[in-house]
Amino acid sequence: MNYLPQEIIRKKRDGKVLDAGEIDFFIRGVADNSVKPEQISAFAMAVFFRDMNMEERVALTKAMRDSGDVLDWSDLPGPALDKHSSGGVGDNVSLMLAPLIAACGGFVPMISGRGLGHTGGTLDKFDAIPGYQTSPDNALFRKTVREVGCAIIGQTANLAPADKVIYGIRDVTATVESEAMITASILSKKLAAGLSVLVMDVKCGNGAFMANEKQAFGLAHSLGSVANGAGLPTLALITDMNQPLADAAGNAVEVQNAVDFLTRARPMPRLEKVVMSLCAEMLVLGGLQENIKAAHEALQKAWQSGKAAEIFDKMVACLGGPVGFIENAKTHLPQAPITRDVFANDNGFVASIDTRDVGLAVIGLGGGRTTPQDQLDYSVGFSNLLSVGEAADGQTPIGQIHAADEASADAAEAALKAHYHIADTAPDARPVIIHRLAPADF
Repeated sequence: MNYLPQEIIRKKRDGKVLDAGEIDFFIRGVADNSVKPEQISAFAMAVFFRDMNMEERVALTKAMRDSGDVLDWSDLPGPALDKHSSGGVGDNVSLMLAPLIAACGGFVPMISGRGLGHTGGTLDKFDAIPGYQTSPDNALFRKTVREVGCAIIGQTANLAPADKVIYGIRDVTATVESEAMITASILSKKLAAGLSVLVMDVKCGNGAFMANEKQAFGLAHSLGSVANGAGLPTLALITDMNQPLADAAGNAVEVQNAVDFLTRARPMPRLEKVVMSLCAEMLVLGGLQENIKAAHEALQKAWQSGKAAEIFDKMVACLGGPVGFIENAKTHLPQAPITRDVFANDNGFVASIDTRDVGLAVIGLGGGRTTPQDQLDYSVGFSNLLSVGEAADGQTPIGQIHAADEASADAAEAALKAHYHIADTAPDARPVIIHRLAPADF
């Protein structure tokens, strides 16, 4: 049946329910370019305001999945496992999680995305590594997953191509936070990736798209219901994003942070808690460990022995990056010409952080996009960021700026000072893992 794109937009604009045929027609049009960017933008805005019910979300997800190839990993000697984060600031979990899972016997064919709104993108971080191919052909992708155990890449031209188009438009049209479209975007790629198991990290807080627990539960329920309904066993953790997760926000600086984590260069308790909790859930849900305790023991062994770091190194080299990257990361990663410590105006303790605004400050430095065509400066960002509850004084900076020039460094310094709030006493600690939703909960 033939439809008119503008009538589909009108129907959703008016709050009516789209049927599967209308959704499939529109998404096929996105993939073959018969539906134009301005129509996609209007559709995204209509969905943002009018939402979609669960049947519409399932139809949208399947249509986006079926707009391209669907991978098959049944020839692997172990399960194909993956996780996805709903997005935050300083969220570089994937860089450590994939090699840790591979070191414990799983296979991680991770299809990741670029920065979206104020949040950083995993692919942008890997683009900071010279030579690393974030868009390899399927042969190299499969070879890396089989031989190394993990590969973190972007969408190939034939993997959920409709999502790739819509994703870029949502980023610059203020339609990112739509629960329905977040669900379809994430799961279309994950279903097309041919996974055995998926674990979701749904961020909650002032640096997340879901600012409060009600919104986070809603997104987790949407993701879990659609994924499990489509036959993909899925579990969700709701995690805190009221401060940057890593102590870095940017691209090269977050890669360096991941290297420091994998080599155990220094303690990172909040980041470790999220990484290890997600990994443990993946190992149990994927049948590689009997219980969470055994999974944590296996993960600690893989981390402390250096096996996970070795696998990260092999993945980077296999996908075109430098051989022996981890040992010489600072040599290979781009370095900003200006680095500057930033000190709070008052002595005391970090009481709260305007996390979303820290992410926007990274964009202001040139580390994120304001249009899909923007070229990033991979060297810029923040490092050594203090966490909530830590002491800030004249000797302890709240963070370090990496900037291209003095003017952008000045702007970033003013932003960081404005968005770090200092108090006389430290606030009570917040748990980083807020809630767990098992497949039976959806």
